[in-house]
Amino acid sequence: MSLKEIGEFGFIERISRGCLIRPDGVVTAIGDDAAALQAEANRLLLVTTDLLVERVHFLREATSGFNLGYKSLAVNLSDIAAMGGTAREAFISIGIPDDCPLAFLDDLYRGMQHLAAAFRVNILGGDTTGSKQDLIINVVVTGTVDPQEMLLRSGARVGDIIYSTGTLGDSRAGLHLILNKIRADSPQLQALFDAHVLPKPCLREGRFLAASGGVHAAIDVSDGLSSDLGHILRASGVGARLFALQMPVSSQLQAFCARFGFDPVDYALAGGEDYTLLFAADRNEAARIGEQYRAAFGQPLYRLGEITDTGRIELAGPDNQLQDITPTGWDHFKTK
Repeated sequence: MSLKEIGEFGFIERISRGCLIRPDGVVTAIGDDAAALQAEANRLLLVTTDLLVERVHFLREATSGFNLGYKSLAVNLSDIAAMGGTAREAFISIGIPDDCPLAFLDDLYRGMQHLAAAFRVNILGGDTTGSKQDLIINVVVTGTVDPQEMLLRSGARVGDIIYSTGTLGDSRAGLHLILNKIRADSPQLQALFDAHVLPKPCLREGRFLAASGGVHAAIDVSDGLSSDLGHILRASGVGARLFALQMPVSSQLQAFCARFGFDPVDYALAGGEDYTLLFAADRNEAARIGEQYRAAFGQPLYRLGEITDTGRIELAGPDNQLQDITPTGWDHFKTK
């Protein structure tokens, strides 16, 4: 059976199965002109969207439908996590070229539904259309957050401690494997590959940080550490000092860089798509937050540096010599 045989509406009916994970508060789902949701009292509504375009964000021949669907939703859930919110609903729009098999599309929606079920997110609709050449996926995700707990980029203060919820640079290494058609021939390389294609959205971690009472600013690491930290600094009117010896790099990234001749600190600074949470915590609350985080999640927070009044990013090397860092990472209209 092909997409042409079942048609647009047959395809919509096909992908709608298994999308309603949590029916509470849903008045209408897929099947009407819009989804109707019961609004929650004393909560802010969060809305985020990401567009993924073949040959810009992914290579169809280098991914499975499942992995692509999973990641398409994951990057949006990560935005909700960065605000300290709870993800609620998702809307998927897709432009499908003639050469995209129905089996690939089925697999793509299985990936989305797998991740949606893990975080109790409903997929309530979207749109479908044909595409002349490339596969195009647009995802909208809604969430809710207590207005007193919402995390923004603009609250960092001089003296705050900068943390990441995870290691950095693994996803960039995984992308290198894909682009250079290097087989993941060891558990270490497989972990790097998985970091790129199956990123973990830190929703529970984001809620923890929002409720902690000591986090002043946060962002998810999508474009790269230096780039995303730069967003916090500009929004907050501050600077930052990072420490090369404290850069959180995994053992698998260290092995990768040793094998292929790369600098792990450079990968951590400019990698992108790690989807850890980068945040600035009150210096007087940092130890408490770190202890409670370890108790809740069984792993540490990674201290990267501190907020300064310089208005720029400085990197302290192993010899404590300082160098200015220009934010580098992905920019769709500058990075080609």
